[in-house]
Amino acid sequence: MVQKKLKRTYRVTKYIIYKETLIDYKEKFWSFLGAFIGIGLIAFIQSQSFSKVENIFLIGSFGASSVLIYGAIQSPYSQPRNLIGGHLLSAFVGISVFKFCPDIIWISAPLAVSTSIILMQYTKTLHPPGGATALIPIIGTEKITSLGYFYILSPVLTGVLILFVTAIIFNNMTKNRSYPTNRKSTRIFKTKKRLAKILSNFTVKVK
Repeated sequence: MVQKKLKRTYRVTKYIIYKETLIDYKEKFWSFLGAFIGIGLIAFIQSQSFSKVENIFLIGSFGASSVLIYGAIQSPYSQPRNLIGGHLLSAFVGISVFKFCPDIIWISAPLAVSTSIILMQYTKTLHPPGGATALIPIIGTEKITSLGYFYILSPVLTGVLILFVTAIIFNNMTKNRSYPTNRKSTRIFKTKKRLAKILSNFTVKVK
């Protein structure tokens, strides 16, 4: 039973990697544009709200998330449940660990990362960049650590929502791209998009 599951996981992973690395310049263009706009929006808000020294809105784990949700959109780790749930749970773990043992980094750092992994596994929200989100409150500047549990809402939740909304838009721009994978929300999004196109064509013809 275990061997069959391992073989199936291997086949799925191999297929996803193969499919995502095919050279399709149109698809790569939308991956680039989605990542550029998503990170760009977060960076813009950062530049308008904080000084460059107080870089608390644009956290490093968002870069890793962008690789997944714009470059490997078929991956299970890229889906909304994993993206949002993984980051939020990891942020909660990171802050909690820091509050209980803030001064012993050789314990707090590995404890935050390992605990976030287990929690994501149990809740089926495994998102690899979540490990970095859990680590940031431990190793971050005083500005980050002073946020406390507010760190979960901003920068984590606000940034993740910006990335998610951007992914919904740019990952559904062509018929070959579908995000979330096999979800009702994707079908609704694309149906509305097609209806808008039909109505606009109809309006042009009437005029």
